[in-house]
Amino acid sequence: MVRGKVQMRRIENATSRQVTFSKRRPGLLKKAYELSVLCDAEVATIIFSQKGRLYEFSSNSEIRKTIDRYRRSTNDAAMYQANIKQNILRLKQETTNMERKIELLEVSLRKLSGQCLGSCSMDEIQEIGDQLERSLSSIRERKAQLFNDQIRQLQAKERSLKEENAKLLAKVSPSFPSCLANPGQSTTHPRATAIHSQSSPCTDGETRLFIGLPES
Repeated sequence: MVRGKVQMRRIENATSRQVTFSKRRPGLLKKAYELSVLCDAEVATIIFSQKGRLYEFSSNSEIRKTIDRYRRSTNDAAMYQANIKQNILRLKQETTNMERKIELLEVSLRKLSGQCLGSCSMDEIQEIGDQLERSLSSIRERKAQLFNDQIRQLQAKERSLKEENAKLLAKVSPSFPSCLANPGQSTTHPRATAIHSQSSPCTDGETRLFIGLPES
């Protein structure tokens, strides 16, 4: 015979309710024992009957140890939740403060750029002008420093190139005539003079240009 499905609701008959409690209680405690043995879990079961009688099971030697562990765990969880809430509130407050600072910086930037000056007093405008003067002075100093650095770098590069040129000239000069090594001296070489004298003999004749018919 198939057992029907029991509806999960309070049994109205007191005798039937007591009989069902007496039958199901040992099965519940047995399941708790099996769970502790099979899974190596710390299990504690506390049951109070309708008449106030206590039934309990604990995998430890004392059920109070399990209860104390449960209380510590619940307290830790409660403290953890409280810490999370405090951190959330702190982050919200920091976000609000950061938004205010950003808004103030944006207003200050607009004023420095010459906008939204209608609501500024004379003292505020004077302070903005002084701040701009200080900023301009700092910019000019930085610009002059960059120019000086570039000039020093170029001068160092020039010295390096001159030194390299002098080394190359010292290596090349022994294989060339002295006139090429020293451009300031005369560029006329004795051999070149002799060749020129041979190829261009001196003549005392005079050459004249005549236009017209030849004479008979």
